[in-house]
Amino acid sequence: MGFFVTLEGGEGAGKTTQASLLAEALRERGHDVTTTRDPGGSAGGERIRTLLLAREELDWDPVSEALLHFAARRENVAHTIRPALERGAWVVCDRFADSTLAYQGYGAGVPLEAIRAIAKAALGDFRPPDLTLILDLDPGRGLSRVRAGSLDLDRYENRTMDFHRRVRAGFLETAAANPARCVVIDAGQDEATVAVAAMAALDDRLGGAGR
Repeated sequence: MGFFVTLEGGEGAGKTTQASLLAEALRERGHDVTTTRDPGGSAGGERIRTLLLAREELDWDPVSEALLHFAARRENVAHTIRPALERGAWVVCDRFADSTLAYQGYGAGVPLEAIRAIAKAALGDFRPPDLTLILDLDPGRGLSRVRAGSLDLDRYENRTMDFHRRVRAGFLETAAANPARCVVIDAGQDEATVAVAAMAALDDRLGGAGR
């Protein structure tokens, strides 16, 4: 089986950039690497992503949001993540289940046990990530980065600052509760420094498997 690495964090923390850099570094070391994103990563998952991020006035109930995220996640696992792991590849995923705990749980108030129950129903015995890199950044700074890059903000980027503070707290609590899996990285550093920290965490936590 391959290795499953996820990147988590709030808006503007640089997850997509760092996922790409990490995947490229692993490929340069000679590894077979699949990159994917959550929600998304498959035909069905990408369609659900469009629904979840669209700015139209879709007043999703938070539980409905959680269910949609897990529907997209199940598709991603079935069609992209699991097949790659079974052939022995590395999978680098931009967000995964921790994001639903942070956004719909801590951010929107869905009971955490309800989300865990949905996760169990949707993913069954699918393995947790081997490593989760949580890119931590002050929400105000993160949203400033996002707004500097685009005026077309999605539904989550348009949420209140209090919401994003709760999301950040959720990621940090998740990291504290799962120290063997999670590494918190200061995403306020420059891009290259964060990339070095990410690869160092991978080599440290996975026993040099990425070398």
